[in-house]
Amino acid sequence: MTVEVAEPAHVEQALWHGVDVLWIGARTTVNPFQVQHLADALRGMDVPIMVKNPVNPDIDLWHGAIERFEKAGITQIAAIHRGFSGYNTPSSYRNQPNWPIPIELKRRMPQLPIFSDPSHISGRRDKIAEVSQKAMDMGFDGLMIETHPNPDEALSDSKQQITPQTLKHILQQLVVRSHDPADMTMRNELEFLRQLMDSLDSEIIDMIAKRMELSDRMAEVKKACNVTVYQPDRWREIVESRGAKALSLLLPPEFIIEVYEKIHDESIRRQLAILQDTDKKVKN
Repeated sequence: MTVEVAEPAHVEQALWHGVDVLWIGARTTVNPFQVQHLADALRGMDVPIMVKNPVNPDIDLWHGAIERFEKAGITQIAAIHRGFSGYNTPSSYRNQPNWPIPIELKRRMPQLPIFSDPSHISGRRDKIAEVSQKAMDMGFDGLMIETHPNPDEALSDSKQQITPQTLKHILQQLVVRSHDPADMTMRNELEFLRQLMDSLDSEIIDMIAKRMELSDRMAEVKKACNVTVYQPDRWREIVESRGAKALSLLLPPEFIIEVYEKIHDESIRRQLAILQDTDKKVKN
């Protein structure tokens, strides 16, 4: 039996009634002070804890909450990915999955079990199977799915509840994948492709470094000409031309533009540093 706790008093009551597992809700995880109160209440107790991701997409808050329970001596900890709230963001999900965040948490804490909560991510019962399979495809350790004998009469979240029969069907259809190929030939092929990818990544980083060198030289020219660092027309041209190039190579333009936004931000930062350094020298 498991139950959500949000106050130290909840912890006391849950343990008194013999609850096996406690979970920390998304709206509690977002508050480090409240998490610390719960960690203090659990100090020295060997009870399994599941920590849901915070409502907002903040990996550090999630990671920090888990660390607070670790420092309190809790050894049985798991994370629950239930998706993130977004402001005025059209989506077919109730909560944005934002898959890179739980992936980053797994990178930081390799031994931490991470479960997916398809019910809260989807917000509707017809998408639970889809989200469940994607979580398995990405190597999650398990699922947390809301089930009710008569979902439409559930007192909360009725639209995302499924019957036990539907749950059984989803689990029977679920494809659970291993982390590494069992076949040695396929394992060697995967390793070969990873090495090729590593080589390409190294080239990409070298090219970005060269691009930043050009950016620095451009800053010197702009400084000499006394023009602004940010050039709207040039940035508009980059977005349009790189987006079109991506489309011609069957890549999503929005993906490439997002990459270039990061590169452009760093380029602007470096150019500003060069101009501001000059300004300081003039003032001195």
